[in-house]
Amino acid sequence: MTGELNDILERLEVAVAPLQGEPRELAGGITNRNYRVTLGGSDYVVRRPGKDTELLGIDRTAELLANETAAALGIAPAVAAIVGDCLVTRFVSCRSLQHDELVGAVGEIALALRAFHDSRAQLPTRFSVPQLLEDYAAIAQRRGASLPASYADARAAAGRIAAALGHGDERPCHNDLLAGNLIRAEEDGRTLLVDWEYAGMGDPRFDLGNLSVNNEFDEATDERLLHVYYGARPSDSQRAALRLMRVLSDAREGAWGVVQGAISELDFDFAGYAREHFERLRAAVGQGEFAEWLASAASDRGTDGQAA
Repeated sequence: MTGELNDILERLEVAVAPLQGEPRELAGGITNRNYRVTLGGSDYVVRRPGKDTELLGIDRTAELLANETAAALGIAPAVAAIVGDCLVTRFVSCRSLQHDELVGAVGEIALALRAFHDSRAQLPTRFSVPQLLEDYAAIAQRRGASLPASYADARAAAGRIAAALGHGDERPCHNDLLAGNLIRAEEDGRTLLVDWEYAGMGDPRFDLGNLSVNNEFDEATDERLLHVYYGARPSDSQRAALRLMRVLSDAREGAWGVVQGAISELDFDFAGYAREHFERLRAAVGQGEFAEWLASAASDRGTDGQAA
């Protein structure tokens, strides 16, 4: 064990219970390192934040509040302790979801997101993709990285999308709905949302588009997602907003890959990650429907994206 991890475990022994056995590193994750530890006969997950993760727009206080709120709603593992910047949650025996299982659970996930958005939890940070793009660009350049040409395309697309959607009622949002952050609890079969470190106050429609594009939902699945989330057949403007948020999600992911390439010490192809998302963004913006999505979303700017 490293000295830092050993210090964390010693503090957990005081705060929770005596350590039993050695910590076991969990696979997955491209920002932090996660460990399964046994304390007093119960298992927990300890997250060690990666280097300079605050530069990614992560607010650890917001993460804690979001996770606690979600756990109270029954859609996330319970928080057990906080040691410095390390969040400790109850270990849930679980497995990742295959694509067809995610599609099958889309209604359950929609209701979970709606419950979290409606919780009205007040998180101490704001999540705005256009602002993140500016922040990430400045950080990457300060670290000596060059921005790819596609970064300018992402900025332009994000600006057009933000102008079309306007500023609605901000809600607490997850903002990082990758497949790996959705798990199936083995005990009761519930689908749980994990990894709340990018949680912040923002547009709840981003969670819908982020979930959709990251998990490669087709139009039929998107339709079910929207129908369950809004509790009614979705409008054309709601469909358009989801398509635009898929593009905005790729803008964020691509920019995230650029800044991670400049600051992270993890062995991961961040440049390739950024390129993949920027290419998907460019393909979506190049479709003739993109202008139609902008117009349709702008026509419904009097709403906040929530159902009445």
